[in-house]
Amino acid sequence: MTKKTQAHVISPFKSFVAGGFGGVCCVATGHPLDTLKVRLQTMPHVGPGETPMYHGLIDCARKTIAADGFLGLYKGMGAPIVGVAPIFAICFFGYNWGKKLFAEDPMHLRKHEILLSGMYSGIFTTVIMAPGERIKCLLQVQSASHGPQKYKGPIDVVRQLYREGGLRSLYRGTAATLLRDVPASGAYFLSYEWIKDALRKTGETGDELSVGKTLFAGGMAGIFNWLVAIPPDVLKSRYQS
Repeated sequence: MTKKTQAHVISPFKSFVAGGFGGVCCVATGHPLDTLKVRLQTMPHVGPGETPMYHGLIDCARKTIAADGFLGLYKGMGAPIVGVAPIFAICFFGYNWGKKLFAEDPMHLRKHEILLSGMYSGIFTTVIMAPGERIKCLLQVQSASHGPQKYKGPIDVVRQLYREGGLRSLYRGTAATLLRDVPASGAYFLSYEWIKDALRKTGETGDELSVGKTLFAGGMAGIFNWLVAIPPDVLKSRYQS
């Protein structure tokens, strides 16, 4: 192994810590919007002449803050925070394993090989993602209701779900989570690598891309990820809550 190659080899522990820290930042910044998303997805349908619970994103945010304060936007964040480090680690583990399975040359992947490897990673993350999403959705939706609160927090959700239906209840919505995460993960990795290729100058490698270009590629990949994920995510949120 050359010195240049050695310099770019990162230990699994460092990858886990770095991915976990990045994931915590992602959850902390994105969870308020996720709370609003879930509440909009799961609000009751209304008939002709009836007033919907929320008229849109801004109205949902206003009513949530009025009822629960600003911290109401962070309801159900405990489960994603706990699971985010292993999810990120498992995601990239699955992606790298997928490259070994689907790619003729793991160092030079073709577009369809990136897509298949990314989709493969979504299977692995579902093991942690499905129960985490179930807990999160129940807490997010519960705080929107005006009745008595059934759950006191993430641990109480796990305890009650397990008592009521065992692991099967905790993993309710696994198929819907797979339906969301498998194609969405493929879209994320494919668009991320494609955008990085488009941003490279002649002779420039991925490791030489500027921080700004890398952030742009990651941000755009996230958009493509959710363009694919939103339809099955609506079904998942309704089923799990």
